[in-house]
Order: sequence, then C-alpha cells, then structure tokens
Amino acid sequence: MYEPTDEKLMLQASNGNLDNLKILFERHHMHVFNFLNKMCGDKMLSEDITQEVFYKLMKYRASYNNGKFVSWLFTIARNTLNTHFRRAANNHEDIEALDQKHITIDEPKTDYSDLHVALQKLDVSDRELIILNRFQEIKYAELAEIVGSTPGAVKTKVSRALQKLKTIYFQNT
Repeated sequence: MYEPTDEKLMLQASNGNLDNLKILFERHHMHVFNFLNKMCGDKMLSEDITQEVFYKLMKYRASYNNGKFVSWLFTIARNTLNTHFRRAANNHEDIEALDQKHITIDEPKTDYSDLHVALQKLDVSDRELIILNRFQEIKYAELAEIVGSTPGAVKTKVSRALQKLKTIYFQNT
C-alpha cells in the first residue's frame, strides 16, 4: 500500500487538504512530545506545547516551502519552546535557566534513568542536539537546517556534546 511522504502530505495540506494534517499529527506528535519532554522535563508543559506546535503547523501551513517536513516541524517545536520560556521571563525563567534547574523526568525508573540524569546536566544547546540527533534520529543535514548551521559544524557539535555526556555519565555511575 502506498503511503505518501510527509512532504507530499504537507504540500497538499498547504494547498487546502486539511485532512492530511491529521495524518501528520498521528505520525509525529509523539516525536515532538518526547523531544519537548526531554528538553524541559515537564510532561504537562510538553503536552501543551505539542498541541501548540500542531496548531501553528495548521495556522502557518501556507508558509511551508517544500523543504524537509521534519526539519520544519522541529524548527517550529524548538521556536515554540523558546518562545514559552521567553514569555515566562517575567517569572524569571528562561530556557537557559533549564541549565541551572534540576529537572525530573516523569518516566518510570529504567536502565536509562542514569542517562536521563546525565543528559539533564548538559547545556541546553548540547542536550537539544543529542535529543534531536540520537533520540529523534534526525540526520545532520536536517539538524543543521533546524539550528541554522552547516552539517559539518553540527556533526562536530554533536560529537563534542556526546563526549561531554559520556564524561558526566561515567562520573555519576
């Protein structure tokens, strides 16, 4: 059975076929939620922002320019999370404050709990790169598009972030 690509579905949605947005939501909402939850550690906030991301996807569907859909989607997710923390700056919170704040992940204790603790100790930018590249399996070229860099620079940054994570992880175990 033929399954249309995300790009084809989004192109059709941008031209008015809103039924395709439901398919895209079903395919990607858990990926977006998992990314946001790993970034901020707040399940409720992650659910809210995930809904906002897909609302924006629908609202700004005409701005989709035939690029890689996943890159566009995660750019929206990233920007929405950053906007949330900028708006919360009145409460003295900022996305950079995530570095100083101890985040607890609402996940059952698993073999990966030590990894999640170590991941939370990374700088926000390093954590974001690792989550997008390793957990969400976004390739370097797409990741470069999301963060506004080159694939080579992103590959280097991911490698360095992984080295930092390894150091933190083995200090705590």
